Amino acid sequence: MGEPRAVQHQSSGRQVIEGAGVRLRRVIGGPEVDYVDPFLLLDEFRSDNPDDYIAGFPRHPHRGMETVTYMIRGEVRHGDSIGNSGVIGPGDVQWMTAGHGIIHEEMPQRQEGLLWGFQLWVNLPARLKMSDPHYQEIAAEEIPSVELSKNVRARVITGEVEGTRGPVAGIAADPLYLDVVMLDRSEVTLPVSPGHSAFAYLFQGEGTVGGAAASAPRLLVLGDGDRLQASSAEGMRLLLVAGAPLREPVARGGPFVMNTREEIEQAVLDFQRGELLRPRRA
Repeated sequence: MGEPRAVQHQSSGRQVIEGAGVRLRRVIGGPEVDYVDPFLLLDEFRSDNPDDYIAGFPRHPHRGMETVTYMIRGEVRHGDSIGNSGVIGPGDVQWMTAGHGIIHEEMPQRQEGLLWGFQLWVNLPARLKMSDPHYQEIAAEEIPSVELSKNVRARVITGEVEGTRGPVAGIAADPLYLDVVMLDRSEVTLPVSPGHSAFAYLFQGEGTVGGAAASAPRLLVLGDGDRLQASSAEGMRLLLVAGAPLREPVARGGPFVMNTREEIEQAVLDFQRGELLRPRRA
């Protein structure tokens, strides 16, 4: 048996404004934690004030990465340049692979009340950055929930836990994405593939994760090992995310993520010329 994972770094993130004026907490992708290979960004949007979110994210491009939207409360209407459209609501997941290029929008539908969810960006390996874009939308009822120990349940979005596999498939990073709910004074051991990068984001309650005491909101970047141990004080909820690191150069330019500055400049030029959606083959 390998070793349990321990916390290497902690952060609470920072408040930022993105899109057309959406206030959110940037958990990964800021000065505290720039990158957890292959995870480029994690944002939590949570507000019951429509002024914080109603402007949304109008049409904008992506290339070279994936965006993952997971809703807790409220609804977001989406549409993209390859013909997908719809509304994702509580418990739903949207996993979009931009590949060589996609243009999409995400617009909150609440006029009042709580809007709450997360967006994760996952890097693509160089060999797939110019692949065809594709999209997976998973309804809440399609995401399995598994009892891991007394008073602990996890929704399995992707990856496998105790023989239960999540519905999101075909992702290069071979990711694990769990939403773990722990009731009062509960304990759990969560399997994580050795060698994969991993983090936990505690977004409700308090307890101990990877040997470190923490209370929400708290990002906990984990060292290597084959499992994560956690215990709750008076109940807590966390995301556990892991994936195979790419160990490739990362060049960022707003919504584009490539391997070199030249590739970023080409992506910007392609977008300006209206050619972003056309693959550029070697």
